[in-house]
Amino acid sequence: MPLGDGTGPEGKGPGTGRGTGSGTGRGRMGGDKPGSGPGGKCVCPSCGTIAPHTRGIPCSTKKCPKCGARMTKQ
Repeated sequence: MPLGDGTGPEGKGPGTGRGTGSGTGRGRMGGDKPGSGPGGKCVCPSCGTIAPHTRGIPCSTKKCPKCGARMTKQ
């Protein structure tokens, strides 16, 4: 905006940036896929053991209490 009057290059003015979403989705990455959001459970892909998911701790950082494999979110 060389003149300071809001007439800058096209596509660079107010309303063209990100961050004006509605905020109604679940999770960081869209929320409509299995495993998104704060709820759910952690499941072992090897033996099928189910453990409760702790909010803020990814299931992939947990190890299965039975076989020791990394768990996944369900």
